Amino acid sequence: MSDYLGVSSSLNGRRWVGPTSEDDRQAEAMSQQTALPLPLCRILVRRGVTPDQADTFLEPTLKDLLPDPLTLKDMGPAATRFLKALQSGERIAIFADYDVDGGTSAALLLDYLRRMGRDATLYIPDRIKEGYGPNVPAMEKLAQDHSLIVCVDCGTLSHEPIAAAKGADVVVLDHHLGGEVLPPAVAVVNPNRQDESGDYGQLCAAGVVFLMLVEVNRQMRSTGKTGPDLMAMLDLVALGTVADVAPLTGVNRALVRQGLKVMAQRQRIGLVALSDVARMNSAPTPYHLGFLLGPRINAGGRIGQADLGARLLACTDLNEARAMADRLDQLNTERREVEAQVRDVAMDQAEARGLDAPLVWAAGEGWHPGVVGIVASRLKEATNRPAIVIGLDGDEGKGSGRSISGVDLGASIQRLVAEGLLLKGGGHKMAAGLSVARDKLEPAMARLSELLDKQGAGAAGPADLKLDGILMPGAATVDLIEQLDGAGPFGAGAPAPRFAFPDVEINFAKRVGDSHLKVTFGDGLGARIEAIAFGAFDGPMGEALLNHGGARFHLAGRLEINTWGGRQRVQLRLEDATRA
Repeated sequence: MSDYLGVSSSLNGRRWVGPTSEDDRQAEAMSQQTALPLPLCRILVRRGVTPDQADTFLEPTLKDLLPDPLTLKDMGPAATRFLKALQSGERIAIFADYDVDGGTSAALLLDYLRRMGRDATLYIPDRIKEGYGPNVPAMEKLAQDHSLIVCVDCGTLSHEPIAAAKGADVVVLDHHLGGEVLPPAVAVVNPNRQDESGDYGQLCAAGVVFLMLVEVNRQMRSTGKTGPDLMAMLDLVALGTVADVAPLTGVNRALVRQGLKVMAQRQRIGLVALSDVARMNSAPTPYHLGFLLGPRINAGGRIGQADLGARLLACTDLNEARAMADRLDQLNTERREVEAQVRDVAMDQAEARGLDAPLVWAAGEGWHPGVVGIVASRLKEATNRPAIVIGLDGDEGKGSGRSISGVDLGASIQRLVAEGLLLKGGGHKMAAGLSVARDKLEPAMARLSELLDKQGAGAAGPADLKLDGILMPGAATVDLIEQLDGAGPFGAGAPAPRFAFPDVEINFAKRVGDSHLKVTFGDGLGARIEAIAFGAFDGPMGEALLNHGGARFHLAGRLEINTWGGRQRVQLRLEDATRA
């Protein structure tokens, strides 16, 4: 694959990769056949969409894409047991993970039960004192007072804790990789069970919970009764899907697209309060869910009260919701400060070990378990390598990992557990958690690096910047961006379109804050576009554009609409540049 515009190493050290000549040919043919704009057709071609599929792709519906819930094993028994508990007045407990996917999954069940005139006990473990997933003391206690315990976003590997829930039935609704043997639950619904086809492995836990509620409603209809409006709950499914970085393809794309429409109606009090405290002043997008709402909901589980996010999402009192949203916003600020301290030390440590190994890792005394996952994400982004970050406490370390496309981290972590190098661990392809004895830390990381190397992790260089074509400043209009959004929503597995603006002049450049850059560029013929480059001064791009000296540049990034004072203007989210 040749370098796009001849860029083999940009100012950020990245190779630009653009459409092939065959991609261009197919896009031009699609544009002629469908009358859709050529830039949009380029995106559709790269998504594998054919001309006759274009209309349905641009208007995805759950009717076409939502699978029959009974496609997933144990779904029938799970829905039947949940419905029995609901209708017979049994006491129900919800045991949820402390992240956004767990919180939205729990809120879905709480919302459903409330609409049916019922409630449930919410239990979310303390990240530091109890760790991830069901534990024996908690399950024993819940089983004393509840006849049904529903584990969401956890439980697939929790054999002993689920066995300890004597006297209660347990239903697991999860998506993390399963082992060879399932725990002794009434039902384990998980698209990533080893005996599943994997066709719906991209679903997050909130998606699995939603499917169970679809089946519960269906069972109710068969007896002449009506359940709650599930479409009104898709805002929670969208939030869980985006925040858990599930790929926005197939059914996930339809769930998120519809969920964003529901969220825009501002009917869920908890999300309204959180959106206001996060100063969201436009219609929600995956960016808002992943970078404004998600981190604040996660903050409770990371460094504060574990159940705060889930309780906010299920809250029906505006004053109470505002108080919880303010607290989560404060905790998120504290989380950023803790994260920054750990990140700097972790990066120094990783650099000392070498950033070209198949695995980048760091471990530190007393590092807060609530931020190691975020720091691992930062290391992964900076190095394009799978990354593990571990906080050590006494004889044990607890860590979190993030992977790159094409490298299954969760399976490798489970292999290390089976080999006795880790105390416990699990996850999925792109993220995993682990516990390790201090004296096995080095051999465990060496073995993990070896396993990841076999998957090609060591061969990755600086990530290629994949571009969807060339645009001239005059062609970048608000109308075009709105048409491009038809191929969305964009996020994990479905990156937003990126375009190159070749051979442009820099008309204005200004440093904003510590590391950001604001730029205006044009074609010299009157057409100009404003651009913002976040973190530009963390690398060489900021100084090069600020002190351009009249040089011309190729610029690359994502187009977006900037709404200010009631006016809409085109803006480029500038990601990379190179001298023309």
